[in-house]
Amino acid sequence: MEWMVPMTMDKWTVLSREVVVDNRPYTLLRLDRCRLPAGQEIDYYVNVYGDWVNALVLTQNHQVVLLQQYRHGAEQILREIPGGMVDPGEDPVDAVRREVREETGYASDAPPILLGKFYPNPATSTNMVHCFLIQEAKHVGEQQLDATEDISVAEFPFEQVASMIRQGELPHLFTTATYFLAKDWINQHSGPDRRTSFIE
Repeated sequence: MEWMVPMTMDKWTVLSREVVVDNRPYTLLRLDRCRLPAGQEIDYYVNVYGDWVNALVLTQNHQVVLLQQYRHGAEQILREIPGGMVDPGEDPVDAVRREVREETGYASDAPPILLGKFYPNPATSTNMVHCFLIQEAKHVGEQQLDATEDISVAEFPFEQVASMIRQGELPHLFTTATYFLAKDWINQHSGPDRRTSFIE
């Protein structure tokens, strides 16, 4: 396969950087003055985020744990999988365990399985999202929510989640990507015929 791009490709040259909005730990907006390979100069805004984590959480009965909460950017109440920010110096595995426990009240003794890490928006953001599968989860206590969080939790059968995605009931992209990554991992690693009965 041949790429329809020039044989060589250069990065932009950063001439200056300026912080224009500092709302850490949530976001930092940076203004970069850049020179492009063709010579023109532009102003370019970059969102400097810490990394994020999320998880497809499966209970001992193969139910998927989903959240419902208000998302102000979309101005909608959405269902999605649990997730959040990696704190400075925190390992993503520890972060996903913490976020799942805080947001849902669920936890598991099984180690989280890293399904992959991805740039959510490499055009304008610096961070990556680490997507996990957590199996054998059980409800261990009350949620530990921040003052601004209002989150309800419910369990759904694994295959119903696929139907919900296809019907537009789970419009959060991270939820869709992590669900199908988890389904692929389960198909490859579980059962004597490399499949598990709960996704037949």
